[in-house]
Amino acid sequence: MSKTACFVMKIVGASLAFAAVVCLLIGGWHDLSVGCCGMKKRLSKKFNSEYDDYNDEELYD
Repeated sequence: MSKTACFVMKIVGASLAFAAVVCLLIGGWHDLSVGCCGMKKRLSKKFNSEYDDYNDEELYD
């Protein structure tokens, strides 16, 4: 195979791989966003103060 054909095949292969990654990101965008929001909720629960669950207004009535 000539050098030009080999080079063209590499370019085609790289562009197909890039298109596959883009399609995976677009197809899984909702799952990625849900995963990020879920992680934020878990981290906020994990690092909250132990006194955040008390209603301060009711304690001082």
